[in-house]
Amino acid sequence: MLFNLGSDPALARQLAEQLDIELGQLNSRQFPDRETYLRVDSDCQDKTALILCNLFDPDPKIMPLLFLAETLRDLGVKRIALITPYLCYMRQDKRFQPGECVNAIPFAKLISNYFDFLITIDPHLHRITSLDQVYQIPTRVVAAAPLIAEWLKSQDQSVLLIGPDSESEQWVSEVSRLSGAPFVVLEKTRRGDRDVDVSLPQVERWQGYRPVLLDDIISSGRTMLSTLSKLAGQGLGQPICIGVHGIFADDAYRELSEQAEVITTNCIPHPSNQIEIASALAEPLRAWLQAAPES
Repeated sequence: MLFNLGSDPALARQLAEQLDIELGQLNSRQFPDRETYLRVDSDCQDKTALILCNLFDPDPKIMPLLFLAETLRDLGVKRIALITPYLCYMRQDKRFQPGECVNAIPFAKLISNYFDFLITIDPHLHRITSLDQVYQIPTRVVAAAPLIAEWLKSQDQSVLLIGPDSESEQWVSEVSRLSGAPFVVLEKTRRGDRDVDVSLPQVERWQGYRPVLLDDIISSGRTMLSTLSKLAGQGLGQPICIGVHGIFADDAYRELSEQAEVITTNCIPHPSNQIEIASALAEPLRAWLQAAPES
């Protein structure tokens, strides 16, 4: 049974159809004091539950999510999986200043206490190189690279893939391998959340190719905007900016759209969504549903 907790209804329907499972019924609202009321209106005794709760803008969602997981346990659910295409609190993975909370660690402990399985798409893995380092439950990371490569091949254009920094090279090189497109990687200097500069390698040999800027998360958009300004006048085609997770803080989407075609997966619902993720999520979920629970 699949419960959709305030997330993409279309994705919930696609997953339920592909997994051939029932959509669970919830009644949820806020009291006048902004506390959460939640009721499960489906019979879930002795069943396995999937919860789709997309954890971008996470803080208003976390308490209802924990309430739902606890309620399902109390109603007799045997196993619970969390489906969150965007996994929050992965970027603060180091104590940069004395006294800072390394958010990734306590959040992982919290989720591990309530769920039996976690599935997500390309979380921000940097200093934490695997979810297994912080999560105490089985996890599955679905790679977006094959989805992006298939989309690029469907466009039938000559493109040059551009990674924003050295961290992206392994990911961008995989899109390159799968799509057959060449790639280059930039050097990035970040002075603050919205102050980013990049150095552009030699691109003269790719005259006429469409540059495709790839990043896992588009938040402020400063890295892509800085790259677009360096690409101007280089003799390349109209740029494409592709992000796995399109957060688009402030005016990032408008600013990027003025200079490039902006494409994202539907990990986070947005007008830029063109790359579907349902089938990629459904396959490992089906395997988990079919696996016998550990005794």
